[in-house]
Amino acid sequence: MYHFTEKYINPFTDYGFKKLFGEEPNKDLLLDFLNELLKDDQGEIKSIRYIKNEHLGDTAVDRKVIFDLYCENERGEKFIVELQKAKQNFFKDRTVFYSTFPIREQAKRGEWDYKLEPVYAIAILDFVFEEDKEKPNKYRYDVKLTDIETHKIFYDKLTFVYLEMPKFNKTVEQLTTRFDKWLYLLRNLTKIQEIPEALQEEIFNKAFHEAEIARFNPEQVQSYENSLKYYRDLQNTMDTAWGEGRTVGREEGIEIGITTVAKTMLQAGMADEQILAMTGLTSEQLAQLKKG
Repeated sequence: MYHFTEKYINPFTDYGFKKLFGEEPNKDLLLDFLNELLKDDQGEIKSIRYIKNEHLGDTAVDRKVIFDLYCENERGEKFIVELQKAKQNFFKDRTVFYSTFPIREQAKRGEWDYKLEPVYAIAILDFVFEEDKEKPNKYRYDVKLTDIETHKIFYDKLTFVYLEMPKFNKTVEQLTTRFDKWLYLLRNLTKIQEIPEALQEEIFNKAFHEAEIARFNPEQVQSYENSLKYYRDLQNTMDTAWGEGRTVGREEGIEIGITTVAKTMLQAGMADEQILAMTGLTSEQLAQLKKG
């Protein structure tokens, strides 16, 4: 049994993220987070319900996608919430691809005037985009379709929000908004031993309560251990691969890094879908790697 030195779970593990935001009894945590994240765009979201998070393509050969969290509010608006643990080639492409599923699901048989409900794709990143690393204070990106000349929003029903969590470095004393407090909790949960006074609110008290490892039963502890091991192995693999890539030049290095990661994942027995999602490789490229 693993000996935990931290008091609370790591929210960047699959188990930790879904423990906080993906369980029905904790739906109010996700609701509060979404309200703070999107209040300028949305107004108040009064309720949400979880939707099946596995989606198939139109044909048998299309790639299957599995969202971390997929939910709908009382107005029928859809929210994809993704946690990305490590750098991935073409991650922005991936989020655009994911957004097409809740769009296509709204197509009605028979006569339909093409009216769509808004779709929000939210990515909580445990890494920094390479092209944005020189902007240390810019950790939130809100993206909509806009007109290049006027810079006005042309279409407001498709929104992407990216949160580069490594750039969020505010101290407890610098937290001025409820949204700041959520980001601080996510960024620092494993480092916290005593709940800071600034976070002693009902909603955050519940988050800390649900995240406390000492409250887990043996089965939950084992699930978290497995998730934590996967997270650490993945981080080490990705860090090594990207480091090796940088030593041999940008384009060639990135290709080598991705190949190294994919091979390590294959050796670890990971499923093809996971490898494809994490690396951005095509099915054909992965099949070629398997052949050696």
